[in-house]
Amino acid sequence: MSTHPIETDVEVPTSYIIVLFGATGDLARRKIIPGLYHLALAGLLPKDYRIIGSAPAAFALSSDAFRSFAHDSIDEFGELAPDGDVWDSFVASLSFAESSAQDGSALLAAVEDAETAIGGDVNRLFHLAVPPDAVLGLVTMLGASDLRHNARIILEKPFGVDLASAKELNTVIKANFEETQVFRIDHFLGKESIDNILALRFANRFFEPLWNRDHVRYVQIDVPETLTIEGRGAFYEGTGAFRDMVVSHLFQVLGFIAMEQPTSLEARPLRDEVHKVFETLRPINPAHVVRGQYDGYRNEAGVARDSSTETFVAIRAEIENTRWKGVPFYLRTGKALAESRQVITIGFEEPVMRLFPLAKGAPANRGNRLVVDFADPGSIHAHFFAKQPGPEMRLDAAEMTFNYAGSFQKAHHLEAYEYLILEAMLGKRTLFTRSDGIERLWEVSADLLASPPPVEPYAKGSWGPASATELIAPNTWCLPE
Repeated sequence: MSTHPIETDVEVPTSYIIVLFGATGDLARRKIIPGLYHLALAGLLPKDYRIIGSAPAAFALSSDAFRSFAHDSIDEFGELAPDGDVWDSFVASLSFAESSAQDGSALLAAVEDAETAIGGDVNRLFHLAVPPDAVLGLVTMLGASDLRHNARIILEKPFGVDLASAKELNTVIKANFEETQVFRIDHFLGKESIDNILALRFANRFFEPLWNRDHVRYVQIDVPETLTIEGRGAFYEGTGAFRDMVVSHLFQVLGFIAMEQPTSLEARPLRDEVHKVFETLRPINPAHVVRGQYDGYRNEAGVARDSSTETFVAIRAEIENTRWKGVPFYLRTGKALAESRQVITIGFEEPVMRLFPLAKGAPANRGNRLVVDFADPGSIHAHFFAKQPGPEMRLDAAEMTFNYAGSFQKAHHLEAYEYLILEAMLGKRTLFTRSDGIERLWEVSADLLASPPPVEPYAKGSWGPASATELIAPNTWCLPE
């Protein structure tokens, strides 16, 4: 079955100047520029807007060259071709202004010219698609100029690389912007299927009473990827799978799964409940972590020949509160694995007494599970045991499936990342992470970062090191199915 498409009448931002720092970089080329064009095609950019690309002198372009760059980016990575009236308006909005942490004068002049051309009250959005070591300088530059006024700022992960760097980053941000102006983007939280977890729990009485330690045996958040780090070796060496995926993505999903019901879905009460989960998350025990590195990683450009950076990580995490005490949360992610999937599995306790024998060949570990596939548009699968057809009372695995096929984002060719850009422009902060939450996650990660277990090799196309299976025994990973 599938849902009906949801309403698409949504609020459209008022006039905006969008400044894209790192406009000639890979993230801008693959995601942000095509994403802004998708928003324009969906009629979700303001009636009056300008997009100003910016980069230091070494990477700067002329405005004409930036328009050609944008055309090629959309042509390669966009859902729809750059042509027609929408493209004509979009490309006309593009310009380029050089800037750096030391000098933002040319950018300030470009913003002022664009605002004069639009007229009236104009908002500003600064999207920092830059390496982590460039963020502090740019934030300070914006704060020292008139650019921060009437502005919002989007920050990309990672938000620091440990507790000390996260605190430094937050200190600089708070010195230059109000927290209400800051949007730390995590595209996992922009998925409609993540929102559907909240609806599943809090809109349905028959799920919420089971969502606790008395009924749940384990929770898995499993995000394997088939991609390698080819072309991103230098970045990945300083990051690794834990910093790149667990702190920035998987812990955030854990917060949504484990939270108590908020008083409303407004930003403050919802994010307060997520933060309470982070506060009760126990420090990660290095003995409960498996780190892996795929064969051939050390031959990638930019990677040290003796690298100990993990491209795979599996973790047992624990929440110390009355709802979840004793329930293991298993997190797994990695590069060059057998499949690319995004799956949450809630494993429920088995009945105290099993009255019925299993049919021959019936999988004993496939019942009593709720599986949420949160790769948009998403689906929910309830796995249980039912009587096998025939004269004998024997059980076989059965499944009920809900396909979340009707999606606002799908209907408008939007990815979760693009939807979050729209939310930032509207000032809606519900799906963005908070500074105190980020610091708490680095705090519970401190022991692991200080004493990580050695990386174990694994073959490309596998499911990672064999010890990841041992980590969760006697339970088993939901994937592969």
